[in-house]
Amino acid sequence: MRLRPATKDTSGPPRSVLVLGGTSEIGLATARRLIVRRTRTVRLAGRPSPALESAADGLRALGADVRTVAFDALDPASHAAALGKVFADGPVDMVLLAFGIPGDQAHDEADPLAAVRVAQTNYTGAVSAALVSAAALQAQGHGSLVVLSSVAGERARREDFIYGSSKAGLDTFTQGLGDAMEGTGVHVMVVRPGAVRSRSPRATAAVRPYGPVPVPETTPEAVAAAIELGLRRRSETVWVPGALRLVMSALRHLPRPLYRRLLV
Repeated sequence: MRLRPATKDTSGPPRSVLVLGGTSEIGLATARRLIVRRTRTVRLAGRPSPALESAADGLRALGADVRTVAFDALDPASHAAALGKVFADGPVDMVLLAFGIPGDQAHDEADPLAAVRVAQTNYTGAVSAALVSAAALQAQGHGSLVVLSSVAGERARREDFIYGSSKAGLDTFTQGLGDAMEGTGVHVMVVRPGAVRSRSPRATAAVRPYGPVPVPETTPEAVAAAIELGLRRRSETVWVPGALRLVMSALRHLPRPLYRRLLV
């Protein structure tokens, strides 16, 4: 079965969605929300696993045409072929880049190869997948590329600078890609969630409060709602929750000695 032909109508939710990181809680929450609106075709890309198939079954129960796609963030050489097959089936209205790993700061500092794996997954793998996706969207003449960044990328902290630096690189890359896609019909949006309450304690702990500075937590469902609103508004940057924009603006400009005393 081919993907339902997509239109260039950007007034409502996308009809066809590709989620890179098919078991991501935010990715699945976004897919569920969009299916309730008008999305009819979903492709979940990730490493083949029972969890990926279970995620697909859950979305099928909502009435969508869902298939899984074998995809490995750590194998950039395979990205063009894997994602090319999805686009060959028909236009894709939105690509959501939702994969990433939090790592374990203390462990990764002592094991450089583990730190490199965090960087390769969250940054180099994402750069490859985003470029392949953006080129495919540009070739079809329309579509949105939504990239999950993190508030952790806004400024380095002692407790998560490996993860944070990978997200900082991805965030900067995505902004530049958005500029490169200007005028092509491709909408690029970076999403910066705060600490996301997750079923995985390790993932929830990936973004901790900034010392004495309150950083509002959020949920996958709240991020999904913000993504939908951002798509409707054609936003370039989305903070979740929105108050983080002001909090991080203040933290970003603190003198480094003061920042270190407060937060490190």
